[in-house]
Amino acid sequence: MKVTGITILFWPLSMVLSSDKIQSSKREVQCNFTEKNYSLIPADIKKDVTILDLSYNQITLNSTDTRVLQTYFLLTELYLIENNVTVLYNNSFDNLSSLEILNICRNSIYIIQQGAFLGLNKLKQLHLCQNKIEQLNADIFVPLRDLKLLNLQGNLISYLDVPPLFHLELVTLYGNLWNCSCSLFNLQNWLNTSNVTLENENITMCSYPNSLKSYNIKTVPPKAECQSKLPSPVSEDLYIHFQPISNSTFNSSLNNLTKNSEHVPLGKSWAFLVGVIVTALTTSLFIFIAFKCPIWYNILLSYNHHRLEEHEAETYEDGFTGNPSSLSQIPETNSEETTVIFEQLHSFMVDDDGFIEDKYIDIHELREEN
Repeated sequence: MKVTGITILFWPLSMVLSSDKIQSSKREVQCNFTEKNYSLIPADIKKDVTILDLSYNQITLNSTDTRVLQTYFLLTELYLIENNVTVLYNNSFDNLSSLEILNICRNSIYIIQQGAFLGLNKLKQLHLCQNKIEQLNADIFVPLRDLKLLNLQGNLISYLDVPPLFHLELVTLYGNLWNCSCSLFNLQNWLNTSNVTLENENITMCSYPNSLKSYNIKTVPPKAECQSKLPSPVSEDLYIHFQPISNSTFNSSLNNLTKNSEHVPLGKSWAFLVGVIVTALTTSLFIFIAFKCPIWYNILLSYNHHRLEEHEAETYEDGFTGNPSSLSQIPETNSEETTVIFEQLHSFMVDDDGFIEDKYIDIHELREEN
């Protein structure tokens, strides 16, 4: 009787739970559009779709695709395997707050903007395998607070800063071009001190330098100079304590506390900056020369003569007195033409008051002669 009474008592509760399960199974709507040769995400899919598979198409995930994709806000799983995605732009998945699995493997992704994963607060699995990613900023993972699986297999990554993913359980890193110099040991220390499992650890090998190619990135022996630069492990309590602080403030404070001197390798922006500076300096130099050349020419021209010596003066006077016929040989010219020629000759001279100052004429001698 007691068993029967307990069964009768909990029977309504069991009916409610079973009805919830039936409703949840009904809410799961799957749509498969694989191998349809689509270049854009279809806009006529059911708005209540929860699992959408668009693999093996020609989708680029451009701005049009992003607008359409954000209308399917009930999605929990999205598959874009083997499409033509090259760039993940900011807010590409902004409205997909219920998404738990995102698979974009086997595309040609080489750029992931910092805000690409904004809004994916419930994402648990992120698959970026077999793309062309060379560098990853650890800040792109900040919105993924519940991420448990990260797959970066088969890219071109040689360096990876420690991602701020304290709930991560499994990470796949093999098939990349890992440089096992000092820049890698922050990642190695994190793999060895955290609870994260490195999938296929035995084949996650170093690519550089050649002497370390036989080691995997988790067990490669650190050099003495690298060990002195390793930061102390960051616990989850520290993360929770600083969680209200912005990500940039947290990173700068953490770097100051650990005195970490390792940085992400510089990209090509410094070369562009140097080119801009050199171009600006060269242009300024040409402008300066263009303005200063006439002034320097006038100064040089004003000092291009010298005072006549006594014997030169006598020779000059004898030349005019001894050969007066030379003056008669000069053809007669019109006075107006002479004036025009004189003005044209002196139009190249920059003069303020119309007089030419000769600094070598002795003023006292002129006064005595007068």
